[in-house]
Amino acid sequence: MSNPSNPRPDISVKQLTYSHTPDAPPSLRNISIHLPPGSRTILCGANGAGKSTLLQILAGKRLVTAEGADVRIKGKDVFRDSPPGVTFLGTEWALNSAVRSDIEVSHFLDSVGAVNGYNTERRDHLLDILDVDLSWRMHQISDGERRRVQLCMGLMAAWDVLLLDEVTVDLDVLVRDDLLTFLKKDSIARGATILCKNSPPDATHIFDGLGNFPTYIAHMRFGEFVTEPIPWPLTSSSSVPAETAATLPYAAPSSLYRVALQWLTEDREYRRELEKQGKKTRGARNNALVPSDSETFYKKYDYSH
Repeated sequence: MSNPSNPRPDISVKQLTYSHTPDAPPSLRNISIHLPPGSRTILCGANGAGKSTLLQILAGKRLVTAEGADVRIKGKDVFRDSPPGVTFLGTEWALNSAVRSDIEVSHFLDSVGAVNGYNTERRDHLLDILDVDLSWRMHQISDGERRRVQLCMGLMAAWDVLLLDEVTVDLDVLVRDDLLTFLKKDSIARGATILCKNSPPDATHIFDGLGNFPTYIAHMRFGEFVTEPIPWPLTSSSSVPAETAATLPYAAPSSLYRVALQWLTEDREYRRELEKQGKKTRGARNNALVPSDSETFYKKYDYSH
């Protein structure tokens, strides 16, 4: 997908293939996308589709060495000429021991702001939206509250490109809705670009309230785009595969959940076809040895009977 009226997209990926290790099969295969400034794109797809890997590469967190691959943000190579104004917020932040230390939230935010710089009015607005208590201590708060602090920290400085890796999942419905409203207004006002991932652990929870947020949606499966970023809401002329188009509801912002559910259903059916060929096997295996070695071990030392 490209925008002929703007010769330089904010996010540009060409011929990207990536493997986590040299001997592993590719996690991403021949990815090419072009997202214009001010766009808000949601990546849909089942777990393992490659969404997080793509976001991490765009953030410069994974080095791509494949010949011919070109990954740029704001026209700059993300590895060799890192562009300013790019913010990545991922789920691994909450696992960092530093954010679970005995430090007051106000001191934590001040220390980050001193390094990155921020607008105090913007910071205070985010504190209200995310309902953050500056007197919280990082080691005493819940995962959801810690996520709010992360978002406030990451969004205090104005960004040009925002990469979100499922960081709204821990938020309650009201805070998530307020945050998405803020991000949409911010994107429109400043022409800033958002690319975010959503996955299916609880599709209703994740996609509820997102219908009016994106300008584009895309579908990834096993490291490839089944549907490259297309304008949202969908219309009868949207560029989706023929077998998908016949089942999708059109031109209804509230139907994003149904579109995502349809795509995930197709992903599962596709994988089941692969399973018939002996590939991508998940779930119970009919020919598995029962009991397993571990079951035999624990049964041997089970004194409850």
